[in-house]
Amino acid sequence: MALKTKRVQEPAAKSDGLRMLVDRLWPRGISKERARVDEWNKVLPPSNTLRTSYHSGQLNFRTFSAAYRMELSTHPDELDRLRNLAKQGTVTLLYASANTTENHVLVLEQVLKGH
Repeated sequence: MALKTKRVQEPAAKSDGLRMLVDRLWPRGISKERARVDEWNKVLPPSNTLRTSYHSGQLNFRTFSAAYRMELSTHPDELDRLRNLAKQGTVTLLYASANTTENHVLVLEQVLKGH
């Protein structure tokens, strides 16, 4: 499975393959031309409630991750679709968070890879 993660603010590269934004909100200050997003997936990002609870500090990353995994489990068809796309070619999951070590895309990537 060819799956990568990347901040949407980073320049696009040919090696990115299909560039899929997996944030609920469009990233501030990034034009559509600059982002070069092939698909904006609005099904798999965390719910607004979960997202705001985590970003406001009400939830630590471990609690957020567990809750997000539960949300993802309600979208098996969309997860399967992404897995199939990644079997056909590279899929780069794009996110806007400045935190590159604790964010929803890392949880999503683990779920997609079966971890």
